[in-house]
Amino acid sequence: MNSFTYTRTDAIDAAVRERASEPTAKFIAGGTNLIDLMKESVERPTRLIDITRLPLTTITDTVNGGLRLGALVKNADTAYNEQVIQRYPLLSQTILAGASPQLRNMATDGGNLLQRTRCYYFYDIATPCNKREPGSGCSAINGFNRIHAILGTSPADRTNGTAEPHCIATHPSDMCVALAALEAEVRVKGPNGERTIAFSDFHRLPGNTPDIDNTLEPNELITSIDLPAKGFPKYYAYLKLRDRASYAFALVSVAVALEMDESDGRGDIITDARIALGGVAHKPWRKPEAETLLVGKPATKENFRAAAELLLAGAQGFGHNTFKIELAKRAIVRALGQAAKLEPTA
Repeated sequence: MNSFTYTRTDAIDAAVRERASEPTAKFIAGGTNLIDLMKESVERPTRLIDITRLPLTTITDTVNGGLRLGALVKNADTAYNEQVIQRYPLLSQTILAGASPQLRNMATDGGNLLQRTRCYYFYDIATPCNKREPGSGCSAINGFNRIHAILGTSPADRTNGTAEPHCIATHPSDMCVALAALEAEVRVKGPNGERTIAFSDFHRLPGNTPDIDNTLEPNELITSIDLPAKGFPKYYAYLKLRDRASYAFALVSVAVALEMDESDGRGDIITDARIALGGVAHKPWRKPEAETLLVGKPATKENFRAAAELLLAGAQGFGHNTFKIELAKRAIVRALGQAAKLEPTA
């Protein structure tokens, strides 16, 4: 058993100070991922700072017409919140597609952003893993990589003399795929004060430092997730493809949010489009050019396929996961069709 100390705080500033005073400390709230990592000796914090009593448990309106999700709001409470269901149904749908009711009742919104990859080799401390131990190698590249990334894996340099990526792990969250499509913002507080991070900038690609998952500074604490005023409440879809119907991470997932021109009574012209993919990269994957391709065009399978081809441009398989490339393209076409109400969601 790895020994650690435990403290509890009820003030945000005090939590930040405690974290800054001990570099190997970790914040803990729901603990649905961190405890597993500690059990497997992947994470070995010397202190756990319990933040469950911080005043970050409410969902409130923002001055710009959006909605603020406190970092400690439980996933289940967010999914079933009346304002979220009415104004951001895509977010509610993605949360309910993830984990199990028991986990959603414990997991927090802020913690969902910080969960780590479920790569087998990351969890197996007997195997090399650049994410767990930088410079040791990536066992997944030549190993069993069925669940691994097909996008964003290119190395930033070739100092090791090969063109192999440093990491092909994927980000596991469902909720984050919707937040990427909705263009949410993450509010954080650290020793240097508060700042806001665009969701597209929060998670990062592996590059040469795959052990760093996001752009948080070491001692910063997530305080809220801010949703913009535009929630795409009418034309949306979340499609999650996985090995079993429940309690499984996505092989490929697609969050789609559309606005349609309804002035002619048909509503078949796309006026705004958002597409985010999960299960295919180190972060939720978007490509604005693919979304722009759809704007001003009718909602047809031909146009959807063109967007899918552009969104998957540059995708690379590693053997066991090569099937994901075509699977993702077909999933995008299907999800767009569901969002545009061209086909049933069941």
